[in-house]
Amino acid sequence: MSSLAAARADNFYYPPEWSPKKGSLNKFHGQHALRERARKLDQGILIIRFEMPFNIWCGGCNSMIGKGVRFNAEKKQVGNYYSTKIWSFTMKSACCKHEIVIQTDPKNCEYVIISGAQRKTEDFDVEDAETLALPADEDKGKLSDPFYRLEHQEEDLQKKKEAEPVLVRLQRISDSRHADDYSLNRALRTHLRDQKKRVAQEEDASTRLGLGIRLLPRSEEDSSASARVKFPPKFERNRKDRRAAIRSSSIFGAPSKSSPGGDQRPVLEAKRRRIQAAAASALLAGSVRPSPSSSSSRLQNARPLSIRRR
Repeated sequence: MSSLAAARADNFYYPPEWSPKKGSLNKFHGQHALRERARKLDQGILIIRFEMPFNIWCGGCNSMIGKGVRFNAEKKQVGNYYSTKIWSFTMKSACCKHEIVIQTDPKNCEYVIISGAQRKTEDFDVEDAETLALPADEDKGKLSDPFYRLEHQEEDLQKKKEAEPVLVRLQRISDSRHADDYSLNRALRTHLRDQKKRVAQEEDASTRLGLGIRLLPRSEEDSSASARVKFPPKFERNRKDRRAAIRSSSIFGAPSKSSPGGDQRPVLEAKRRRIQAAAASALLAGSVRPSPSSSSSRLQNARPLSIRRR
């Protein structure tokens, strides 16, 4: 960023037409120092960032708005509690743009919802939350009595003695676990390094097997379950498939096209008869001398023809 851009970003850039007689830069530009936040300042309203102090239910859509959610709220004074000002914060929920109004309560040191929402009541058990029970308002008033205060202090001391061994034991365990930070960090890094190596090995193994997912490590339960599974051999499976096909087919049906002796068998028999007839006629004419390596089938077929000629 150049020096001119930095000066403009910090709002310290003085244009050439400015002079000290014209006052400050905000007066020269005709704007407030708070810019857009002070657009309703003439009405006594200032735009601020308000953080929700507790969980509430939105009055428009009945959705929950969590504690700590921030809003652009209009802040204005609505009264006084003695010398303390009472401030009102008006904002719009992000879920349904419903208007929510919250005021401060200096008397009870908390916030009060005026309109647009309802506070979420949350009750916790002291034992489940593992917290200390604060004294009620009535007990706070009774603490002014010296005898009641003495009895109350005795009960607190008794509770402290009962909880002291547990607290000491927890403190010792915490000190033993976090005494050596270097060893804890080293053990954690070693564990993470071993885990990364194991994941890389599993990914390499799945890649070699042609799988797109990483296989989990083997376990004794998976090994025992796979050992109990028995697959039939290929011969038995094929024999069962053939028997099933034979039983499902009809004995009076025409031969299938896929079988070798289907539609091609008559054609092959006709070719075989023509070849045998041509060979017999050639032997009778004497144009072809039978070779010693000729097939016995041709001689057998030619012998009855020669006898018929005689």
